[in-house]
Amino acid sequence: MSVLTLVARLALRDLRHRRAEAFLLLIAIAATTTTLTLGLAVRGVADRPWDRTRAATAGPDAVATGDRAASLTPLAHAPGVTASAGPYPALSAALGVRDIRVDASVQGRDTAPGAVDRPQVTAGSWVRRGGAVIERAFAGALRVRPGEEITISGHRFRVAGIAVSAGRVPYPSSTPGLIWVTRADLRRIGAPTSQVMPLRLADPADAPAFAAAHRGVRSWQDMGAYATAELHLVDSALLTGTWALALLGVACVAVLVGGRLADQTRRVGLLKAVGASPRFVAVVLLAEHVLLALAATAVGLLAGRAAAPLLVRPSSGLLPAGSPHLTVASALVVALVAVAVAGAATVYPAIRGARTSTVRALSGPRRTPRRSPWLIALSARLPVPFLLGVRVAARRPRRVILATASLALTVAMVVAAIALHGDIARKDARLAGPGFVPGADNPVTEQVSQVVLALTVALLALAAVNAVLIAWATSLDTQRFTSLARTLGATPRQVTAGLSAAQLLPALGASLLGIPLGLAIYYAARTAGGAAGSILIPYARLPLVVPGTLLVVAALTALPIRVVCRRPVARVLAAD
Repeated sequence: MSVLTLVARLALRDLRHRRAEAFLLLIAIAATTTTLTLGLAVRGVADRPWDRTRAATAGPDAVATGDRAASLTPLAHAPGVTASAGPYPALSAALGVRDIRVDASVQGRDTAPGAVDRPQVTAGSWVRRGGAVIERAFAGALRVRPGEEITISGHRFRVAGIAVSAGRVPYPSSTPGLIWVTRADLRRIGAPTSQVMPLRLADPADAPAFAAAHRGVRSWQDMGAYATAELHLVDSALLTGTWALALLGVACVAVLVGGRLADQTRRVGLLKAVGASPRFVAVVLLAEHVLLALAATAVGLLAGRAAAPLLVRPSSGLLPAGSPHLTVASALVVALVAVAVAGAATVYPAIRGARTSTVRALSGPRRTPRRSPWLIALSARLPVPFLLGVRVAARRPRRVILATASLALTVAMVVAAIALHGDIARKDARLAGPGFVPGADNPVTEQVSQVVLALTVALLALAAVNAVLIAWATSLDTQRFTSLARTLGATPRQVTAGLSAAQLLPALGASLLGIPLGLAIYYAARTAGGAAGSILIPYARLPLVVPGTLLVVAALTALPIRVVCRRPVARVLAAD
């Protein structure tokens, strides 16, 4: 039998004997690979809908706005300008659709398309006498289709079509919503209050400088940033969530591997007793988790590829840029990250277990506890449950640090989600103004909310798995200690409460640390996503994070602790 075949058979046999643990580990790594797949799939696609819309509609490089057409005409001959259209007259008017009353920006257009800024009709036809065309995002909020009747300042119009344009930021990022009519119909509605002239430049990259040098001019880069702001926020949220899930995945794998290797000490001794070298034992232990990492890679690639199109939906005012796709290089990156997560958490405990002497491994994992005078003095006067909890936590500082770090990261992401919802509530409150359709959803914030909700659920699920694993590993490690405490008079309820207290101590520190960390993460992600302005944070909700974290941790850890503590004392003390 070859070495690889032997390693594979031993690894698969151990996975079959510990199916529940293998399933939890698969979930932990799959959550990371799924999020990483999403991040790689949507990376760099935020600007594609805007670019495609610009190309399909002969989008302008700059748009000039002024009070009179005479003030804009010189810009058509300015240095660097190669083409222009208009100027087009515009005014603000009251729009009526069924029982909806909202302000709208009405622009007069020619029936023949111009050289610059030719809106693409996606339904119906272009403007004609008595027929208006509505910008698609605005039409979606109004729930109107071609053929329906609308009123503009009391004048009746028939919706001739629905179109998209890169000459103006789509609704609701730009308000009020845009409607195109013929020039003659505009004069019938009222006197123009402004003029709009799209411009084509010799070098589109010079648009920001051109806009800065001329008053009332806006560059296509500025409009594109507003039009794709939600997609950039999605990209930023996925990047932040990927890192958070990767760190939590490492924590989960480290706890699970440490608990499994502590439980497999006798198996390590048996392998070494029949001639296995320490290197072979370490390879067998690593192979189990590498196989799970590869399985989690397949799960993450499939789930991420299926969910990616749902996360890159542009505003309805832009043309979609096709479905995101994964390359072979991206799939290899996901696989390497999964193997690295499993390997980073496995290599140290695997090597430590492999180096354990054969006699000690066969005799059992008993260790002489360290006597700390300060710990004894600190806990001597505490009630029995807290005494047990403090001593259990103090004797495993690395696990306490790991639990605190993983819970703090989870709490931080929950706080960041709370801060995001505060910002979204403020943006949604703006939809009550005269330029917004009453009762319409905000597509700019809806997509971000969905992504953050999915990431939060994944983080909470992974954190729950991590909390259960830590409680399970701690309960197994302290079986002899808790059994001796029960023989000396401690009740099963006191022992259970003590182990729960050992989990609540890091949870308390994590909840206090996670609040400022979450606010810092949200501010950094918001800045990276291109958002501007002040942050409206619901501070009244933040204090609830501390008791909420403690209650959730207590509920999650109660079952594994109770299962271990119900084992008979005589059986535990007589084992091995």
